[in-house]
Amino acid sequence: MGGGARTAYQVGVLKALTAMLRLQSPFEEDFPFQVLVGTSAGAINAAFLAGQAAQGLAAFDQLSAFWSRLRSQDVYRLQVAPWLRFSRLAVALNLWTRARTDGAILDTMPLVDTLHRAVNLGGIEDAFEQGALDSVAITGSSYTTGVHWTFCHAGEDRWREPWSRPGRRSEFQPITIEHLMASSAIPFLFPATALWVDGRREYFGDGSMRQVSPLSPAMHLGAHKVLVVGVGQPQRAGFAGGEATNGAPGIGAIAGHAMASVFHDTLQADVEQAQRVTRTLQQLPREVAAVLPYRSVEVMSIQPTQSVDALAQAHAHELPAGVRRALGGLGAARGAGALASYLLFEQGFVRALMALGEQDAYARKDELLAFVSGRAA
Repeated sequence: MGGGARTAYQVGVLKALTAMLRLQSPFEEDFPFQVLVGTSAGAINAAFLAGQAAQGLAAFDQLSAFWSRLRSQDVYRLQVAPWLRFSRLAVALNLWTRARTDGAILDTMPLVDTLHRAVNLGGIEDAFEQGALDSVAITGSSYTTGVHWTFCHAGEDRWREPWSRPGRRSEFQPITIEHLMASSAIPFLFPATALWVDGRREYFGDGSMRQVSPLSPAMHLGAHKVLVVGVGQPQRAGFAGGEATNGAPGIGAIAGHAMASVFHDTLQADVEQAQRVTRTLQQLPREVAAVLPYRSVEVMSIQPTQSVDALAQAHAHELPAGVRRALGGLGAARGAGALASYLLFEQGFVRALMALGEQDAYARKDELLAFVSGRAA
């Protein structure tokens, strides 16, 4: 799953997993996953890893290095005149005008340049040819039709029939930078991206929107075990960010709550459902389970054990000055951790998230190793 800058947490989890695998089997450097599925900024992580999968575990080292170099200026631009912060109406009008003109508040051309330099799309085919990877999938939500699409790139011997379910479909086509921009287009903040599906042009936004079954693409692509690394958090409602007078939620609280609903709220429900179905199938007689239109899928989920909003609040001062002025002018600066956490591509916050990911992974070391490698520590 994705969530803007919060996605650095995934990098910490994978960094710890890489260290565990190397310690367990020092001479094995094979890439440990056969299918990669990503949504929003998680799509960027998935595509980056797919492009380096032929390098084995070194792919995770390179992903960590990529995030360690990343800055907000590499992702987006927002210019807000200093004097605007003193007038909420002026800020609102300025941002509304920008959104009307550009389709979004932020300019994401820096991200286009960053991805062209960082993501090795040609390496995906190399990974297929060398057997390091079976398939990679990126999800996006069509503003044009409302359909949630999964774009799948697979080796020739792994080609599968596209699937179609109510409100969600798939199509097999090579992954491009445009797919990554579409999947990571946070609503209102990042502009929509045009993609071709069914022989026509449609405009896409963040893949987390209308994603009712986040695990479905991995299952359709043949996964029997799914490691899910989300970026949700415990008790987010208690730190949604920003309060108006009399305890009523301010714009920061409302925006943070809306973002969390878009990015995280469907994931845990889908994980629980998959685990429940698997437990039920395992309890049925084998001959009965064999005729049912379901199959067992082992799912392990890792999510932050600490408040990402609180972590972002502590690093909110690192935001670019224009973004801070915009939040301040909109009355969302106070307690703006929830909203800021999606935009804080700065090294203090990124390092803190990666450290939290490593900490959470090591806390479940035996379980994680047994799940990924089939062997306990």
